[in-house]
Amino acid sequence: MKSSFGRNIKVSIWGGSHEPAIGADITGIPVGTEINMTELAAFLKRRAPGSSPFATKRKEPDIPVPVKGLTPKEASDDIMVVTDTDISLEIRNTDTRSSDYKALRTVPRPGHADYTARLRYGDSLNMAGGGPFSARMTAPLCIAGGIALQLLAARGIIIGAHISSVGDICDTPFDPMGPDPQLLSRLNRMDFAVISDEAKHQMQDCILQASSELDSIGGTVEACALHIPAGIGGAMYDGLESALAPILFGIPAVKGIEFGAGFGASKLRGSENNDPFYFDDGQVRTRTNNHGGILGGITSGMPLIVRLAFKPTPSISRPQESVDLDKKESTELVIKGRHDPCVVTRAVPIVEAALAIGILDCMMEEKND
Repeated sequence: MKSSFGRNIKVSIWGGSHEPAIGADITGIPVGTEINMTELAAFLKRRAPGSSPFATKRKEPDIPVPVKGLTPKEASDDIMVVTDTDISLEIRNTDTRSSDYKALRTVPRPGHADYTARLRYGDSLNMAGGGPFSARMTAPLCIAGGIALQLLAARGIIIGAHISSVGDICDTPFDPMGPDPQLLSRLNRMDFAVISDEAKHQMQDCILQASSELDSIGGTVEACALHIPAGIGGAMYDGLESALAPILFGIPAVKGIEFGAGFGASKLRGSENNDPFYFDDGQVRTRTNNHGGILGGITSGMPLIVRLAFKPTPSISRPQESVDLDKKESTELVIKGRHDPCVVTRAVPIVEAALAIGILDCMMEEKND
């Protein structure tokens, strides 16, 4: 099964959590573009499972392997050159335990796509590990987004994110006028990306407590993109928010997205929410940034601020009410397997990847115009 998005840079993600491989087909990266594979692998490692007590114990190295349209640069061990308008990379699945999911073929997990996937695709779809609905499928997204991050960095655009909250425990928010680039760089090197040490310890305790109680917990991720040129995007469905929303909502477990002040703006008056304009060394700026860097779907030149809400992981080990779809009777379900007690701990680079590929896609449209 493939899932695709993009207008100028088109990405198709394929495979399944317990298939031999997962991967991404990408169309639109300019021929001659150089991709640092060592840097890409390091980015994917931030998302990879098995390296944290706060995430699933499944161990996957997540090494991206070029399949099509990429050739090694002469006299370089880590640079691949794009040689075709269509490129493809894959990741081999090496640590699958499909037997953990045998019962789920007929008894769907509450809160998961097991039931609705069977309604839509029948019972032939391999749903082991969540199949194409699994968070495992964000690894190919990180391939595309990791490449986009390199292309954006060459244009001076910096993207970073942090765990904004776990349950009701909140981290220090980004400065909406623009966090220090060094802070974003520091967060990108952290296994548990938070600004406040106090919040970090409280979040970790909260996750471990949920896990010890055979439960899970939700949270939010806040991301920022600095130095995006003003004028990127368009009206209505051509807007940057409209381009980003389907990519961000494609991340499993995302249930809400807000830009700038977001839902908080609904509590304000216009005089409070409006961001006054002024000139700064010949450049139009705003005194505040409630709009989150986007006005009418078009970038204003201010930092882009976005937050994503993630639901608790549906796969929990507590007994739950469910149904046996074959026997057509109610039953009790106890889920086995390895699952994240809180998805936001690994979602930070995924959000960065989705943000990067969406921004690059819109910037390519401006170039094509």
